[in-house]
Order: sequence, then C-alpha cells, then structure tokens
Amino acid sequence: MTTRVWDYLAEFENERDDILDAVEQVFRSGQLVLGKSVRGFEEEFAAYHGVAHGVGVDNGTNALKLGLQALGVGPGDEVITVSNTAAPTVIAIDGTGAKPVFVDVHRENYLMDVAQVEAAITDRTRCLLPVHLYGQCVDMAPLEELAARHGLPILEDCAQSHGARHHGRVAGSMGKAAAFSFYPTKVLGAYGDGGAVITSDAETEADLRRLRYYGMEKTYYVTQTPGHNSRLDEVQAEILRRKLGRLDEYVEGRRAVAERYAEGLGDVDLVLPEVSAGNEHVYYVYVVRHPRRDDIIEALKSYDIELNISYPWPVHTMSGFEHLGYGKGSLPVTEELAGEIFSLPMYPSLSQDVQDKTISALREVLRTL
Repeated sequence: MTTRVWDYLAEFENERDDILDAVEQVFRSGQLVLGKSVRGFEEEFAAYHGVAHGVGVDNGTNALKLGLQALGVGPGDEVITVSNTAAPTVIAIDGTGAKPVFVDVHRENYLMDVAQVEAAITDRTRCLLPVHLYGQCVDMAPLEELAARHGLPILEDCAQSHGARHHGRVAGSMGKAAAFSFYPTKVLGAYGDGGAVITSDAETEADLRRLRYYGMEKTYYVTQTPGHNSRLDEVQAEILRRKLGRLDEYVEGRRAVAERYAEGLGDVDLVLPEVSAGNEHVYYVYVVRHPRRDDIIEALKSYDIELNISYPWPVHTMSGFEHLGYGKGSLPVTEELAGEIFSLPMYPSLSQDVQDKTISALREVLRTL
C-alpha cells in the first residue's frame, strides 16, 4: 500500500458513528442553512479561543478575504505578509483589491521575520497578516507592538495552527481577527470545505455576518457591499462541533508522531522542525529540509512512499503574481527553503508501522545519497 502524507480513513472508521449521527441530525432538523449547528459551532469555536465572536464561512480563503474586508482593507491598500505560505493567503489579499507586500522568513522555523516588517510599512499599509505556518506561531509580541504603534490591525492566518499556543495564548486570540480553514487535511478538518473568522470586536463581527450573506442582515435588503455568498454549511458545522471536542486529542496524536520522527531521524543528515521559544507546536505538517530534497523524494518512490512539498514555489515567483514586481533573489531565505523543504506523513491516526516504514526508508536513502 502506498504511504502518503495524509489519510483520513482510519480516523473516519474510529469516528464513523458520530460523523453519520451529525449528518442525520442536520437532515432531520428542518433547517439546512445557517441553523443551530452553525450558530452552535460559532459559539463553541470562539469560546475555545477565548474570544467573543465566531463567524462561519464557506472556506479558509474567504475567511481571509472577508476578514480583511471587515478590517477595512480594499483597493489601493497594502497588506504585509509572507511568500512562504499557501497561495490562498495571497489570493485573498489580491481578491480585496489590495496589494500583497512580502517580507522574508526565518531559516530556522520558516515563519515571518518580524524584524523586517517595519521597513515594509508605507502610508498605504492597512493590515499585517502573519501566517502561523506548519503548526506554530509567529513571534507575536514585537508584531503586536509594531501594529499598535502604527495603528494597524493584525489578521492572523490560522489555517495551519488550530490549537497551537504562543506563550500560553492560543493561535487566533492575538490579533484583531483571525481566519481559519477547515479543509479536510487541517488539524481540525471538516468532511469538505469550511472556514471561520473569530474576533472580540463587535463591529468586525457585524461586518463579517453581513459580508458572508450578500451584504444583508435579517431581510432581503443589501446594506453593505461587497457582499458574498460565503456561508458555512450546516452539515459541516455539525461535524466540526463534534470534532472540536476532540481537537486537543488530535493535537496530542500529532505530537506523538512528531516525537517518533525526532527519535528515529535525529541522528541523520536531515534538518528536523525547530520549535521556537514559547511555542506549542501542533504539527499540521512535519516539514524537514535537505539540499538534495528532490533526489530523496524520487528515491522514496521505490519504497512506495509519496511525499509532499509545502511549498515548492514561493508565491512571489508564480507567474500569476509577476505584476507585484518581486524578482528572483528578492526574498532569499524563502527561495532557498523552497528548494529544500518537504513533508513527511503526518496525521493523528498514522500507524506506528507506517511511520516506521517511512523512517527506515528515509534512513536507507540518506545513507546512499
């Protein structure tokens, strides 16, 4: 059987009765859109993060886009973020009409180099968008100080950091708002698409509720533009409610997998993930690094192991973003990492046998390079 970086089937077998019960509950409820399950999940998800409000939306990309719009970002504005991220982070900024402005990342943890942010701020900057990548948080204290000094809101991209903590604070509780994805591979994943924005600001919450529902409030009357049809599905919301209660269990499962990798690969020529000071990593993906990455991935195919690269192309090098004007060499650390990083299998239900197979094959391949 082929070993892949992610699989949900074992988890589904363990949770099958609860998942199917969630579906039946919604189908029997008499309300399939914006009903009790969405409202319940919004409240419980916000409470998990210690914030006042949660607004469910249809996917993580729109969580970012609507979050930006609710914070007042629009055409002609600039948003500072990183290029070492999934393309949807930047697509969401572009979708508001704003310009993404990139800073480089740290070589050690692949996260935003906050020391570069102030030099990137202009009179058009309207938001700072740190990406809590791979399962751990950006260094937030200096970013919060910088944001306060310049009067800028922070929108946290938490698509990969459900349950992560930074000096005791949970990811998503440190900015004015935070956007989440519930794509099936996520630490808290749905059985389809889904997303949410959380905030403790009542005005931001009200804007988000209108923006996700055509710009309407309670009647078929548009009060705010641009409006969207970006509602979280009732079935996915009920599934997420059930899974939210197991989120900490999922995180512990991922950490156990990470510990076994550290034990099995700690003495080979491979750069393993570094947990930054104050962070509690949730290992959305287990990203390692080697200068002969491509040779390793190709060699592992003979062991029936298929690995992933997150991400092989920095966003600023993609042809769709040539108009931003970032030439080769403009973000040297990001570009260097893109040629070396790759992800090992990582999910809570990953069996020890499959993990041992991956470790053994990697050790053999590294010996023969």
